[in-house]
Amino acid sequence: MAGVPGPRWDHPRAHACCPPYEQQRTLPYDRTPHRPRSHPWGFPHDQPSEHREAAALLAAGAARARAGAGGLVLLRGATGTGRTTVLEAAARSAAEHGMRVLRARCAPGGADVTFDTARQLLGHLPQFGELAESAGERERADLLCRILAAYAAEAPLLVAVDDVHLADGPSHRWLVETARHVDRLTLPVLLAVTERSQYDVDPPRPGFTHTLSPALVRTHTLAPLTAAAAGALVRARFPAAAPSWVDSCVRAGAGSPLLLRALLDDLGDPGRHPAVPETSAALYPGAYPAAVSWWLDSAGSGTAEVARALAVLDEGADREGAPLADDPAALLAGPAGADTARVTGWLTAMTALGMLRPGADGRPRYAHPLLRDAVLAGVPAAGRRAAHRAFAETMLHRGAPTESVARQLLGAGEVGLPWAVGVLQDAASLALRAGRPEDAVAFLRRALDEPLPAERRQRLLTELGSLECAGRESAAGIPRLTEALRLPGTPQDRVRAAVALGTALAGRGRLRAAVDVLWTMDGQLTDRPDLAATLRTASALLADQDQGVRREVYRLLRDTAERSPELLDPAARALLVRHAASAGLTSADEAMRRVRALLAEPADPLTEPFLLGTAAAVAQWADELDEADRLVDRGLTGQRPGLLHPMHEALLNTRADIAAARGVYGRLPAEPPAVHVTGPGNVHAHTLLALVEQNRTAEARRLADDFDLGTAPDSWELNRFLYARGVQRAAAGDPAGALHDFLECGRRQSAREVISPVVTPWRTAAAECRLALGRPQEALALAEEELRLARVWGTARLVGRALRVLGTATGGRRGLELAQEAVHLLRGAPAGAGAELAAALLAQGRQLTAAGDRSRARQCLREAAGHAERLGALRLLTLAEEALREGGARRTGAARTGAGSLTGSERRIARLAADGHTNTEIADLLHLARRTVETHLTSTYKKLGIRRRAELGAALAGD
Repeated sequence: MAGVPGPRWDHPRAHACCPPYEQQRTLPYDRTPHRPRSHPWGFPHDQPSEHREAAALLAAGAARARAGAGGLVLLRGATGTGRTTVLEAAARSAAEHGMRVLRARCAPGGADVTFDTARQLLGHLPQFGELAESAGERERADLLCRILAAYAAEAPLLVAVDDVHLADGPSHRWLVETARHVDRLTLPVLLAVTERSQYDVDPPRPGFTHTLSPALVRTHTLAPLTAAAAGALVRARFPAAAPSWVDSCVRAGAGSPLLLRALLDDLGDPGRHPAVPETSAALYPGAYPAAVSWWLDSAGSGTAEVARALAVLDEGADREGAPLADDPAALLAGPAGADTARVTGWLTAMTALGMLRPGADGRPRYAHPLLRDAVLAGVPAAGRRAAHRAFAETMLHRGAPTESVARQLLGAGEVGLPWAVGVLQDAASLALRAGRPEDAVAFLRRALDEPLPAERRQRLLTELGSLECAGRESAAGIPRLTEALRLPGTPQDRVRAAVALGTALAGRGRLRAAVDVLWTMDGQLTDRPDLAATLRTASALLADQDQGVRREVYRLLRDTAERSPELLDPAARALLVRHAASAGLTSADEAMRRVRALLAEPADPLTEPFLLGTAAAVAQWADELDEADRLVDRGLTGQRPGLLHPMHEALLNTRADIAAARGVYGRLPAEPPAVHVTGPGNVHAHTLLALVEQNRTAEARRLADDFDLGTAPDSWELNRFLYARGVQRAAAGDPAGALHDFLECGRRQSAREVISPVVTPWRTAAAECRLALGRPQEALALAEEELRLARVWGTARLVGRALRVLGTATGGRRGLELAQEAVHLLRGAPAGAGAELAAALLAQGRQLTAAGDRSRARQCLREAAGHAERLGALRLLTLAEEALREGGARRTGAARTGAGSLTGSERRIARLAADGHTNTEIADLLHLARRTVETHLTSTYKKLGIRRRAELGAALAGD
């Protein structure tokens, strides 16, 4: 072989057939064969720990070759784990140590060219070309062996073959045969080859060492990057990156150095991308999607098709917890025409590599949305739609959960079959029951894309428009409801659409338009008096928002009741009972008797919610709180989810009224609700009152100042908030401001024909302010008027309050008698009068102190403090303690310290806290507000001279 020239990479002839390695087609990132050492990702400066063992194995093989002993080193690993990077680093190192390096990279296009890989290694030789036409494969292989031996005779060789699994058949067989004999011939040749060992859907051909003895080969399998190693690579590039950003990069890198390095090059500085995007469109220059594409191409057509099918399936099930009917492998195998067992194995393998991660439901999903999006980049829009439809049909036939099928339909085009609309509507109902209205809206919007008969479209538009209006995030709701009202449908469905549209318009302050919609529909139902009654009832309920419209609607109802009472259904008659109660024209007993009789009558399903909601409000006013609770529950349960109905909000307001009437302030909203642009609501008012009673003065002031009541639309909820703001101002020491709010509330309520104090006892509140301002005669007039109206209604809570304030305004012996009457009446009152009883006891105690009877005064004041403490009414508790001190009393241990100075309540709470109970648990055990528990513990710490909860046990040990 002396006449066979040794190929050199700088030899002019070698360039023609086998260009220098650096000039060959490059691949993304870690597949790029050579990089300058100064590159921040150059090997080995950023060498992952997973590569060090492979590098050491190659270095040892190269040392043996230089010593005259040949051998074979096989590097195996999945695509992107860095096989090429390690091999190229070894080649550079070998060249630096005086070895001659012959390199070849196998590619799919070269598999059809005989001895393509061998030609890359050994160059363009005339002898080889002359032999090619006449000689067989064996003769050409022998020639290659002689050429290789000639090279080895000149210098130790490193024969580096990348991706040997893609080599053409003759080269592959020649390399295997060379590996079998290289050590026996004691040639100074290290044969270093890399082979893809990833599990693919298409069964692979036998590996390179399939026919070799294990003793002839040293094999190393490159593992994917661990999370720690990947994180270290990210931090090495960006030391100041936030941990969450690093974690997102690690997940998107999916254990692959190829993908991770491409991603980091795309992202650049974290300041450019504060969060790792979920779409490839946000990346530039696009190295990451190119790397994902290379990964798919390397895996073969079967794997690529399954990978893309999984991305489509994953796209249609973005919400965690929507399980499939069976193993997803069966779903994926169908469209791809693959073997289910192979798909199952691929899913397992990809999860082990880090490309996939199990979701909350255990289903394999891509490790990061960006990875899924990059995989989807190779699927055209039409292909995605077709795949989503195929998945939906397959899942439906396999009995998958309805929502899982519907999520696939979201990405599919028009199906055109009845089952699609049914699935989407059923999924919307399930989403509503689960408290996910935004999902229900998405399903119903998609259902509108299907061909529908007019009546079914009308019902769907009513439900969708209701949800959009209720969510307050879409301007499409009212137009949809308007369209639903115009479409043909059954009378019941058109009435539902009218009620929903009226409710939506009223919710946006367009009350006159809302009532006009209902009255217009009423005129079209002359042959259906039952449905017309529903519309009249709905208009009366909505009219509560405006005093002018309210008077007009209730006048029509009263006229109808006098002329044609048969035209009024039980719900409308219940509204008249409620109106009479608020106008001070009936008693609680009479109102409840009439309401209960109406509840016993048969009710139309469309009007029953109105009847139940109205009855619940009357029962709450009558202090029948348990019955009111049951009626609210029945009303809410009986409503169709997803349909906008005015009684839904009314029932929720009544539930808040019941909670406030029970006086358990610590169980009302802990945080003020969000301020809405339409003005304050009933819940805002109750929250403000609760904050005042809990002495959370700063929060109460902020909530009171959040609204500009001068621009708020007129409504009964505004009047309720005016009263609550008056209470806040009075508690803050501003009786003049409070008086203004109470009188304005009264003016507005009177204009609405709401005369009874059952809704807002503004007269007694204004009377207390006038007393504080030194105007007792005006206070007396207001208190006497409220007592007169309270006696008409006749509940203990209402009458007791009026007696208390009148007694305070009257003073002297008569005032004390009135206060005692209030206490006696409230002691026998049903649940819910606790706060009024505490206030009455406080008033009685103050009057007894003024009369000189300090012993009885202290008894009353201590009892008032006890009631206030149990309710969490810290404002009343503070007032009672102040009255005790003003009367010369000292609460037990108030001026002392140590365990003996604790009150009974403080001692009980402290012992429970020392036993390890949380504040919430203590509050539940003792039926206290959590704020009360916190207040007692703060006082206990001061008395015991401790600073931490852990010190309670030792401090109480001697008690």
